[in-house]
Amino acid sequence: MLPSRLRLTSNRLQIILQHLRMSGQKAPDAEVLLEKHGCSGLITLNRPKALNALNLNMSRLIYNQLKLWEEDPETFLVIIKGAGGKAFCAGGDIIAITEAGKTGAPLAQDFFKEEYILNNAIGTYKKPYVALIDGITMGGGVGLSVHGHFRVASERTLFAMPETAIGLFPDVGGGYFLPRLPGKIGLFIALTGFRLKGRDVQKAGIATHFVDSQKIPSLEKDLITLKCPSKEDIIDVLNAYHNESSASEDLPFILAECLDKINSLFSGNSVEEIIDNLKQDGSPFANQQLKILSKMSPTSLKITFRQLKNGSSLTLQEVLTMEYRLSQASMSGHDFYEGVRAMLIDKDQNPKWKPEELKEVTDKYLDSCFASLGGRDLIL
Repeated sequence: MLPSRLRLTSNRLQIILQHLRMSGQKAPDAEVLLEKHGCSGLITLNRPKALNALNLNMSRLIYNQLKLWEEDPETFLVIIKGAGGKAFCAGGDIIAITEAGKTGAPLAQDFFKEEYILNNAIGTYKKPYVALIDGITMGGGVGLSVHGHFRVASERTLFAMPETAIGLFPDVGGGYFLPRLPGKIGLFIALTGFRLKGRDVQKAGIATHFVDSQKIPSLEKDLITLKCPSKEDIIDVLNAYHNESSASEDLPFILAECLDKINSLFSGNSVEEIIDNLKQDGSPFANQQLKILSKMSPTSLKITFRQLKNGSSLTLQEVLTMEYRLSQASMSGHDFYEGVRAMLIDKDQNPKWKPEELKEVTDKYLDSCFASLGGRDLIL
């Protein structure tokens, strides 16, 4: 075994070499930029034309760098943001995953597995992690942000988990954070794909802070220039910017008038019960939700309901293991491919779900989706 002094020298050398290698990720066309500024590590998702959609290469680069910064005694803070001004991250690279799934290519397993491993690394990170979700934040972008210590929304933030519309389910730890939102807001968002904008993302409990978009660059600069900051120092800066941001401050939460109905109507013991509640209520709000739910994959609705019900009492690691099983069930099913075709490829907005009715999605089939994969299970 190396003497402690030599081990420290070796570790320090590895960190220096890694920082030197990082210069290769600063090229303007790199998919993710990894930079060190003073005491801060800065991650920039750099696929603006694709709304910074996350692919397998990006997941690997981010994960490896996070682990190095976590052990680096000179890194006190990690910031993640998106390039281009429109999106933080609009989701995973779904079309590439679809093509892989059709042919049985390993990407259909590797992408979900490594994305969820990254989600867990963010959720268990030892150092303050700040996600600047200034723009579209959906699907995979939620996984890159919501499990970290701080999420900063702006008036440009558009948050959604729209997976039931493409035959999937709200993954990336959705089964963990959604049921922990107040009341039934999480289940409502998960089933309907409801979109939250701006300050409402913070009012719903998803973002921790709200900052006017024009002040985000200044916030980033102030965070980066902190000298060996403690978590409290970072909170002080975030709170100061939050308190100075006035956009939409006086407007009520967009779901405020509907909260009682959401909490009562979405409290059913099954998707079918929720549908019955909505039909019996008959209000304009209830009728609108019925119309929305009728367009979603029946299989996805039932999987999502059980996912959130189970996830409410599981750890993040247990949820991600469960969701990996569900991802592989989706890859071997019908609705994911049909949903992606209808919504993202042909864009006819007219998916043909199989089965077409909720009653045809059996408990036996659902049990198979949640069943262990044995040696192929995700281990965290």
